[in-house]
Amino acid sequence: MKKLTKIMSVLLIAVMLISVSSTVLAAVTGAVTPGDVTGADVSGIEGVTNVGNQIVTILTTIGIIASVIVLIVLGIKYMMGSAEEKAEYKKTMMPYVIGAALVFAASAIANILYNFLGNLGGNA
Repeated sequence: MKKLTKIMSVLLIAVMLISVSSTVLAAVTGAVTPGDVTGADVSGIEGVTNVGNQIVTILTTIGIIASVIVLIVLGIKYMMGSAEEKAEYKKTMMPYVIGAALVFAASAIANILYNFLGNLGGNA
């Protein structure tokens, strides 16, 4: 077992060293002076942002509907179950509650991260 962990550690370190990348600045033709460098063209970003927002909204809605349906099913099974089944449902309830809370809060968390990272980049 120790030999396997050593081999896996060496392979993990090798993969990390190989995958290290660095920034490469290249010019298509001739030399580039600092005055030639301009900001990135961001004209198409609004369309991508709108599509991304629509996808997140759809996925969040589907997740909320699915979690409510699962809650209804678990509630009915809990009410109809025997004492042993009720104990089993109580065990599975905590992971469900955590998952449902994450689904309900996913769009808020994503929005907070988007605004925070946007402010870090100076895009506010």
